[in-house]
Amino acid sequence: MKTYIYMVRHGESPKTEGNERTRGLTDKGRSDANKVTELLIDEGIDTYVSSPYRRAILTIEELAQSFDKEILVFEELREMIFLSDDKVMADKELYPTVKKMFSDSNFLLPGGESSTICQNRSVAALKEILKKYKGQKVVIGTHGMVMTLMMGYFDSKYDFDFLIQTSKPDIYRMEFDDEDLIETKRLWKD
Repeated sequence: MKTYIYMVRHGESPKTEGNERTRGLTDKGRSDANKVTELLIDEGIDTYVSSPYRRAILTIEELAQSFDKEILVFEELREMIFLSDDKVMADKELYPTVKKMFSDSNFLLPGGESSTICQNRSVAALKEILKKYKGQKVVIGTHGMVMTLMMGYFDSKYDFDFLIQTSKPDIYRMEFDDEDLIETKRLWKD
């Protein structure tokens, strides 16, 4: 029995408001969330799951509301914690840090997580979703780093180079047979 996971990376989010947990979407991010809905409206999605971070929920919210579905929030699907207290990290600091995390999976900043820790918690959540919603189509509102780490667990080609070429938003449909990844297809059109 096939299970389909739709990884929906959140839309553009301002790094000037709130913290990592509360940041919303920019005007472009909101417009792109409408495009996410248009792209996935006919996919026959059964279940909607998200990271607890506001930008991830907002990116799939319109789609879920179109079918009067609740978004189930999984704390374990939150983005990697780079700094303590969910502080926002500027991109000029973030990308060199992320590159180092891919070359040394145990590297972490004070108060943050390593890629090993983040991957272990997020993959455990994904395996729970695959088991609980077996045979369904499940949208997951997610983030670049945690999405890449989950996908990379099943196929090593999803690495730093993959992450830096993804967009905000982005959509990948993963086809599973139990916990075996059969195929991944990018659905987002820039």
